[in-house]
Amino acid sequence: MESTVERKRRKTRQVRVRGLTIGGGAPVSIQTMTNLPIEDVEGTIAQIAMLKDAGAELVRIAVRNEDGIPYLAKIRRAVDMPLSADVHFNYRIAIMAIEAGIDKVRINPGNIGDALKVREVVRAAKDHGVPIRIGVNGGSLDKKKYPDVTPENLVASAMDHVRILEDNDFTDIVVSIKSSDIPQTIAANRLFSSMSEYPLHIGLTEAGYGIACTVQSSIAIGQLLMEGIGDTVRVSMTGNPVDEVVVAKRILESTGERTPVIRIISCPTCGRTDPALDILDIARRVEDEMQRRFGDMLRDSGRSLTVAVMGCEVNGPGEASHADFGIAGGRGGAMLLFSRGEKLRKIQAADAVESLADEIGRFLKNGGSV
Repeated sequence: MESTVERKRRKTRQVRVRGLTIGGGAPVSIQTMTNLPIEDVEGTIAQIAMLKDAGAELVRIAVRNEDGIPYLAKIRRAVDMPLSADVHFNYRIAIMAIEAGIDKVRINPGNIGDALKVREVVRAAKDHGVPIRIGVNGGSLDKKKYPDVTPENLVASAMDHVRILEDNDFTDIVVSIKSSDIPQTIAANRLFSSMSEYPLHIGLTEAGYGIACTVQSSIAIGQLLMEGIGDTVRVSMTGNPVDEVVVAKRILESTGERTPVIRIISCPTCGRTDPALDILDIARRVEDEMQRRFGDMLRDSGRSLTVAVMGCEVNGPGEASHADFGIAGGRGGAMLLFSRGEKLRKIQAADAVESLADEIGRFLKNGGSV
């Protein structure tokens, strides 16, 4: 489904992370972070595989000390996707991570050490073609220089770190400016994007878990994307990082940055819905079946489908007339099968998911003609 809103993405530099391009007009990418100790090599490798399958395009790994480097090297050898190392304070860890084959390193140059130490990290990054991500958030500000957490101070701190790298003739930079406050995060990223062409990693830090995190992250990330700000995103969610990726994908789809392969639309139901019909359960089963039967086929062909699951005929062919296919609740265990507003036939609710899938299968087999 194409977005009907024309937005101009802000112009940014292009940064290459292994096979992934960030900025420079490239599609907005999704990243996340493992949450297992790096010493758990097999568990981390398995988690990265799950994250990749879910749609992550870059995965970050925390490296707490120099003892973690051998484990990082093992993970690097076993994983064929862009990996970033998260390093704080110790410049030697950053250098060793780069030499171990990491594709990107996240540091704050201002707390990595003196000018000589920063120069050594930059030299290693240059030699290996590894970009550096500068990460600034409300908890990382120099309290003596920036006593208050404001959008202006967050941006000023980020620019301090940028200048340290620029003074070392290094511009292969990605910047993230985050806060747990939504308006503050949006304002800071707006301000930075008006001042700099470095690509932005956007998100909301300490966003919580579950629905609260989903809502808050969607507001912050979605607002910035709708303004053309943001080149890569991370949803910071307590719990399984796979959920971060799922939410990030939905945000990108909802803002028109990505076209969903299969988009399920459904109504909230009301008193018109037959109490015998569990529309939520049907919608979930429809989505699972559509993905199972047609997901790979649609992805390979570059096509997409919008499928509706509606509670009654009022919300069926009428309000969901834009759906490629859909089913709407009737009475007495019956449902209506429709396509693009046209009523096709009545089906039994017990067979609705299979009947809908079979109809879509015939449609695709015939080259897209109903």
